Amino acid sequence: MSEENKILLQADSEVSSPKDILDSCRLSVEAFDRLSLEASQTPDDFWGNMAREQLEWFTPFKTVLNWTFPTYTWFEEGELNITHNCLDRHVRDGKRHQLAYLWVGEDGKEKKLTYGELLNRVSRLANGLKSLGIQKGDTVTIYMPLIVEQLVAMLACARIGAIHSVVFGGFSAAALKLRIEDARSKVVITASWTRRRGKKVDLKSVVDEAVGSLGFVEKVIVAQREGDNYELLDTELDFHQFMWAQKPHCPPTPMKAEDPLFILYTSGTTGKPKGVLHTVGGYSLWTHVTTGLTFDLRKDDLFWCSADPGWITGHSYIVYGPLSNGVSSLVSEGSPDYPDPGRWWMIVQKYGVNVFYTAPTAVRLFMKHGDEWPKKYDLSSLRILGSVGEPINPEAWQWYYKHIGQEKCAIVDTWWQTETGGHMITTIPSMTMKPGRAGRPYFGVDADVVDKAGNRLPPNTVGHLIIRRPWPSALRTCWGEHERFEKYWTSMPGQVYYAGDLATKDEAGYIMILGRADDVLNVSGHRIGTAEVESALVSHSCVAESAVIGRPHEVKGESIKAFVVLIRGVEAKDTLKDNIRMHVRHELGALAVPDDIEFLDKLPKTRSGKIMRRVLKAQELGMDVGDTSTLED
Repeated sequence: MSEENKILLQADSEVSSPKDILDSCRLSVEAFDRLSLEASQTPDDFWGNMAREQLEWFTPFKTVLNWTFPTYTWFEEGELNITHNCLDRHVRDGKRHQLAYLWVGEDGKEKKLTYGELLNRVSRLANGLKSLGIQKGDTVTIYMPLIVEQLVAMLACARIGAIHSVVFGGFSAAALKLRIEDARSKVVITASWTRRRGKKVDLKSVVDEAVGSLGFVEKVIVAQREGDNYELLDTELDFHQFMWAQKPHCPPTPMKAEDPLFILYTSGTTGKPKGVLHTVGGYSLWTHVTTGLTFDLRKDDLFWCSADPGWITGHSYIVYGPLSNGVSSLVSEGSPDYPDPGRWWMIVQKYGVNVFYTAPTAVRLFMKHGDEWPKKYDLSSLRILGSVGEPINPEAWQWYYKHIGQEKCAIVDTWWQTETGGHMITTIPSMTMKPGRAGRPYFGVDADVVDKAGNRLPPNTVGHLIIRRPWPSALRTCWGEHERFEKYWTSMPGQVYYAGDLATKDEAGYIMILGRADDVLNVSGHRIGTAEVESALVSHSCVAESAVIGRPHEVKGESIKAFVVLIRGVEAKDTLKDNIRMHVRHELGALAVPDDIEFLDKLPKTRSGKIMRRVLKAQELGMDVGDTSTLED
């Protein structure tokens, strides 16, 4: 790579975790380094011992990893059930009456479910699914809001070996139909409605439209909510009546470690969504380990991941990871800033949340509302803050650290993907934090930054993020399209997993994610990451959010166009555009100054909060926008 393409980064700022966190961390930096060395030098021994120590197995495994490129299996002879590790062992060991979930609705209503109550409901619904003829290996589509019934449905499927395919309760009927049809689900589980910004949003009619022409769908199970008493068709069942009519004991089905656990559809830039498939054993181990150690969880913690189980973050860090660790979780339905921008901070204060995990998009939303909202609440219960979903720009990191963590919390900035199953790069609370850098690879993750030929790049040089060896929770295939899976491992030289992201790594091994490889601009021969320009834009006092794309330019190759959402109350003027350009020039230099700035009321995002730059670019260039089924609006 030429000198022109080398990023010249200023010295990174560093922030140490508060002393009381450092003194009490479950995992010190020295211990992390030791585990990383062991995982690197003797990976089979390391992961074999970890799996035996952290999980309970019905049948011991013999082979840890079998890798015949590009496919791999982990613990393949072993048998276990993820719900046994999430529920039965905790109930057996004295946690029957411990809180598993505290659910908070947008209207302030709450529900509590202990581990014993959760196991009871999961077993009953599992027996109900079996009575409908659902067997190990069958698929069940779940299209529900974030209510406790959604969590019960996922676990009930896993209990009997059915493969759940959770579809976020905001997809259109066409998008839902595509996913049901691809998975060939005989049963669909839904709810009558969800609540969003004070309004009831109907879900049942979406399911009706989606399954209307799908003759293979035999039953639709409907969780009717407060006040509902709809007359159901012969092909429909009332969730609660059906569940409570079943026996309360359902033994967990022994599952081979490589048996499928779930499908989760994730959109590519073009074509239909990919059905990423995860299996029982490796995924169970990875989510258990990363949940406990990344968040330094303690037995009395209340953990709040603000995601939705319709996405991988909710699968791993609302359902399977926290339950496997036997901790209590808070889940919340509704908008983060409704009925006012203090809603989340009121919840933290009221329930004493200790660990909070959210997306940079949410942080920037609250930045837009102003510092006065978190100041109204006592956030002193917080100890660990997490970031997930996209790179967090340093300005948002600092705001999160100062105004939510009150400079007393550790921040863990996690990088991972639907395909990876769990955290791959992060700091842990005992590590020095570097705003804007996700952190170091987890033990057992051989991540690096390379050029297109697969050669390792010098520190602080932009390159492609790759992982050199399979890890236990890596995706096993794409449902019905194994060739799409193989592309992850064959797109770069050297038999490596290609993440599709651009990154840099500093001298200490901290990795900065710069965005997707197709989100990099080439202006006059200079590579400029969209994340860098967007971070400079957001650091302007009038800018709340931004997205940057490249447009063809006959001289420069590409010119930069910025889409900007302003702080509430700021008037959009041409003079402000000039002021923002000067600010970017000051922050990054003349090459990074946008040729054009367009003010928008909001940016196109997925429902998990990721900005869809490709939609902006396609619209700008008059091209087909491709698959937009994951768009929030």
